[in-house]
Amino acid sequence: MDIAKETLTEQVLDAFSETPSPRLREIMTSLVTHLHSFAREVKLTEQEWAVAVQFLKQTGDITTDKRQEFILLSDVLGLSMTVVEINAPKDSRATESTVFGPFFVEGSPEVLNGGTLPGEAPGIPLLISGTVTSVDGSIVPGALIEIWEADQQGRYDVEYLDQGSAGRGHLYSDQTGNYSVWCVKPSYYSIPTDGPVGRLLSSCNRSPMRPAHVHFKVSAPGYKTLVTHIFEKGDPYIDSDAVFGVKDSLVRAFKYHADPAPENSPLAANEWFETEFSPVLQKAES
Repeated sequence: MDIAKETLTEQVLDAFSETPSPRLREIMTSLVTHLHSFAREVKLTEQEWAVAVQFLKQTGDITTDKRQEFILLSDVLGLSMTVVEINAPKDSRATESTVFGPFFVEGSPEVLNGGTLPGEAPGIPLLISGTVTSVDGSIVPGALIEIWEADQQGRYDVEYLDQGSAGRGHLYSDQTGNYSVWCVKPSYYSIPTDGPVGRLLSSCNRSPMRPAHVHFKVSAPGYKTLVTHIFEKGDPYIDSDAVFGVKDSLVRAFKYHADPAPENSPLAANEWFETEFSPVLQKAES
């Protein structure tokens, strides 16, 4: 046994032994232990470590208030989904969660129930409707439903220069728990590949593609906040999501209509899609 190596790890662990927070102490102790073991297991060279440090610097450099490269890194490593699964609702009746993603923006425009996500995101209209309920079947009126999506070109509004909100908004379930909103049918797309995460995927011969989906964040007083997607059934990338976010319970058929949108639709279109998504929330104390 190399006593010097073992002594080093013990010295580092000892340095964190007086951490006031028991939880932080637990996390740092485990982190140091695993990091040291990892470095020894792969016999990490100083050059490789320098490359890793530069990679993390580049990840920070490209991160902005509209693009979170560290979340993207967590996503492609499967860490985001691991954390989601650790914290998944204990009640199997609750809607399953999935990754948050790097493109959420606080303060999206409000949309009236039955209205359209603002902006001029290109695409064929998609009507999403459903009812927000609790796991016991009771309705949840006034739930905040935040929605964001990529457009028909597979791009989010924050990826366009000098453009306001598009394909993004929030609304509330009505007194019967119901909601409906018009958006555009999403498309599969590549996650950003112009940064360090994209270069990592290329080096590992991994696909950067995500299947078509719409993001939801649903919250209500007394309930755990739900962060999830709905995915389009039959998408060519449904079984190879770059961020491992697909769950069977979240896959939906998008029904096609080859006729004008309903008269009460705020969109004028000669073809449209519709689908149903009814979020089921778990009580906060559960």
